[in-house]
Amino acid sequence: MGSRNNKKRKRGRAHSRAHSEETDNNINAALAQLRGEPLPVLKRTLAKEEASPKKEQDDVEKGSDSGEWQTVKAKKQKKHDRKYPGLGYSELHRLHDYVKLHDLQNLLLYCIADAPGPQFVHVRHRNMVERAVVLFVPGLEKGMFDGSISLQEPPEDDDAKDKFASSPFDIFAKKESDVLRKFPHIVTNNARSNGRPMQARPKHPDEYMPLKLKSDNLADELKPLADIFDRMWPVRAPGDDRMKQVHSPLQAMLQSQIPRSREGKDMEKKDKGQKSSRNRPEIPNQRTSIVVSLARGDVLRDNEYVLHPASWAEAGLDSEQERARRLREKQTESDGWFDTDVSSLEAGMPPEDDIQKGSITAGRQLLSLDCEMCTVQGGSSALTRISLVDWAGNTVLDELVKPALPIIDYLTPYSGITRALLAPVTTTLRDIQERLLKSILTPYTILVGHSLDSDLTALQITHPFIIDTSILFPHPRGPPIKSSLKYLANKYLNREIQKGHGSTGHNSIEDALACLDLVKLKCEKGPKFGAQDGNLESIFKRMKRSINQIGGKEVFKGAIVDHGNAGDKNFGAMADVYIPCADDAEVVESIKRLVSADDNERDVPGGGTLQFTWARLRELEYARGWRDDSVATPLAPAPTPALEDAMDTPTSHDNITTSSAASQPNTPASTSNTSTQTALTNLISHITSIHASLPPCTLLMIYSGTGDPRPMARLQHQHDRFRRLYKKEGKKWDELAPEDRWTDYEEQALKFAVEKARGGCGLMCIK
Repeated sequence: MGSRNNKKRKRGRAHSRAHSEETDNNINAALAQLRGEPLPVLKRTLAKEEASPKKEQDDVEKGSDSGEWQTVKAKKQKKHDRKYPGLGYSELHRLHDYVKLHDLQNLLLYCIADAPGPQFVHVRHRNMVERAVVLFVPGLEKGMFDGSISLQEPPEDDDAKDKFASSPFDIFAKKESDVLRKFPHIVTNNARSNGRPMQARPKHPDEYMPLKLKSDNLADELKPLADIFDRMWPVRAPGDDRMKQVHSPLQAMLQSQIPRSREGKDMEKKDKGQKSSRNRPEIPNQRTSIVVSLARGDVLRDNEYVLHPASWAEAGLDSEQERARRLREKQTESDGWFDTDVSSLEAGMPPEDDIQKGSITAGRQLLSLDCEMCTVQGGSSALTRISLVDWAGNTVLDELVKPALPIIDYLTPYSGITRALLAPVTTTLRDIQERLLKSILTPYTILVGHSLDSDLTALQITHPFIIDTSILFPHPRGPPIKSSLKYLANKYLNREIQKGHGSTGHNSIEDALACLDLVKLKCEKGPKFGAQDGNLESIFKRMKRSINQIGGKEVFKGAIVDHGNAGDKNFGAMADVYIPCADDAEVVESIKRLVSADDNERDVPGGGTLQFTWARLRELEYARGWRDDSVATPLAPAPTPALEDAMDTPTSHDNITTSSAASQPNTPASTSNTSTQTALTNLISHITSIHASLPPCTLLMIYSGTGDPRPMARLQHQHDRFRRLYKKEGKKWDELAPEDRWTDYEEQALKFAVEKARGGCGLMCIK
C-alpha cells in the first residue's frame, strides 16, 4: 500500500511540474504577442524534436547542411559504441586461483560459440564479436613484464653466465647452500640437520592477479603491447603435480569438453547423479581395417619404445645417431637385444591378391602379447611368463621363463608367479627369443598389447608393427597419462579382469584376450570410438555446432597456421584450413591473408569467412633455447583436406588424418642464432602488425602455454637416468656418480621446476 501511494505522489508531482511549465509557456507567449515579438520556441516541443531520431533522419534527407549531418553521424556513432564488444575487469575483483588455459578457451568459446561466461573477466556485448584470432607464443613469460626476467644477453664468461642464469640445473645434491642458491623457492629452516623435508613457500594471492600494462613500467621491447592490451594475465598450464608432469598446451586449447545437453542434464537428475549416455553425441559405426590402428614410429618414440630400424625414418631419427644411442644404452645384439626380420615398413604389406576383400586384418597376422615379470638381483625386471593369443583367441604360446639372475621378488600379487612354479622351469629368455624370431614373428605380424613397451623390453626384442591399447584408447586428460587395461576392459567390454590377489595374481592370457577384444571393438566401431573417452572434441567441431554463428547464416570455418612440426600433425587436420609455414614472418602474412579473405579468394575452401584462426609464433621459443629439434627436414607445403573429409578417412593412430607437410618435422630458419632481444622485438612487431590488420569486433588472444620447461626436462632426464642405472642395471649407490644420484633435494627441485613450467601468461583484447 505504501509503495502504491509513493507512486501516486510521484505522478502527481510530475503532473504539477508539467502543468506549471505549460502555464509559464502560455503566459510568455501571450506577453510576446502583446509586444509584437515572434513566438518563443517551446522547451518541451524542442526537447522532443531533438530526441526524435526520425526527425533527424527527415532533416538529413531534406538536404540539411554538413553541420547537421555530422551531428546525426556523431550520435549514431555514440549509439554504436554503446553496443561495441569489449573486455572489462574490476580492480576490486579478487581471484582465488590462477587463470587456467581452460578459462582462456572458455572465454573464446563464450564469444563465438556456446560456452558459459568466464569468471575472471567481463565480456560486453559478446554477440557482437565476429571473429577470433589466437596466437600461441611459447617463450613469452610473466617475468618479462614484471621485470623479474632480464632481457639482456648473458655474459660470455662461464662463471658469470652461471650466476646470470635464472634457472640453473646442471649441478645436483651438493651443499645445502648450493641447493638454496640453485633453487631459491626452497625453504629448509635447517631441514637437512634435523631430517625434516623441504617445503615450498606459500603462494601470495597477488600472484593470481593480472598486471596492469603501463609503458613506463615495461621494457622498451614490450612498450607497444601497452597500447593494445590492458593487462597481462598469469595463466597456469594443465599438469599433474603428483606425477610432476606438464600436459600439452596445444591440446588444452584446441580440444574441449563436449557440453552436456539439456536432455542429458535432466536425465542425470532423474538418475540421481548417474551419467547418461544421452550426454554424448552418437558416433556412427565405421568398420575399419586393422592397419588404421597401427602406431606410427614417432608415436612409438614418444611412448619410449625401443624402435626397430625399419621405424627410424618414420620417427624422424638419424640412423647413425640411433645406432650410437643403442650401443651406448646396451641395446645391441651383443647385449642380448634382437630385431625381428623386417627390412622395411613396405615389407610388412602383403600383396593385394592375398588380401580378402573387406577383411579387417588386411592379410596381417595379429598376436596379442602379455608378459609377467619379477624383480631380480640388482633391482631390474626380468621375464617370468609370456603369453601369445591369435586373432581367433587361440593360445599360440604360454611359457614360464627362468631368469638368469637370482630372483629377489616374485611380485606374486601381480604376476601370480611363485617359487614353486619356477622351480622346475628350464626355459630361458634366449629360448623364447629364438622361438619368436624363427617361427612366430614374421614381417606380416602385428603385435597387440597394453603398454607393450615394457613387455618388449623384458623380451629384449624390437618390432615395427605395434598396436598399443593404451595409445588406441587415450586417457581423457591426454598424454602422458594412460588408462589401465582393467579400466578399459570394464568400460568398453563390460568385463572384470585382474581380480586375482595374493597367490593368484594376474592372468596373462586373460589380459591378452582383453587387449585383442578391445582392438576388435575398435575395428568394428570405427576410429572415433573410444577417442579421448568420448568426452573431448575438436574446438573447431564444437564451434561448428554452435548456435552463435554470424548472422545465423554463414557456416563456421576455422584455420590453423603453424610451422608444420611433426609432433603437432594431428591438430592441423582439425581445421578447414591448415597452412604450414617456414618462419614467423610467413605465419604473420598467412594470418593477414586469412582474416581479410572473402568469398572470392582461394584461401578458404568453398568460400566464406574464417571466424577462428589459431597460429603459433616460434622464433622467441627457439631463441631462448626452449626447443631443440636435432633432426630437421625441409617443409613441403601441401593442400589440406576439409575437416569432415579428414575425420572420415583417418590414417594415423589417433584417428586424425595428417597432411604430408604436417608429418615432417621442421625448424624455423635462422632462429637458432637469433638473440632473445632481437626475437622479442620481432615478436612484438608481428603482434602489432597482426592487430592492425584485424577487422573490427575481433577477439585477439595470446597465450604462452607454459613457463620455462628446461629445468623440468633436465631434472626428469636426470631421474630417468638414475632409475635406469640404479634400478634396472643394478648399480649400487656408491657406484653412482654424484650427478647421477637422486635425493630428496632433486625431488623437491623437480617439484618446483614443474610449478615454474606450468606458469604461463596471457594477453587479450577486442579490437
